[in-house]
Amino acid sequence: MPTLVRLLTVLAILGALVFAVMAALVAFVEPRRGEISFEVPVEALQEPAPVRRMPERAP
Repeated sequence: MPTLVRLLTVLAILGALVFAVMAALVAFVEPRRGEISFEVPVEALQEPAPVRRMPERAP
């Protein structure tokens, strides 16, 4: 039982630490806004045609 309590305590402390870090990021970090643009090649948007395989004949 003490091992379970120790595990739950450590997990609770780590969870509180993660929550505190996220709250600090929300409070102190301002996102930079700006326009982002880049060119995407047309080949990257097109899906390759599916390859159809012919069934093999029995000898």
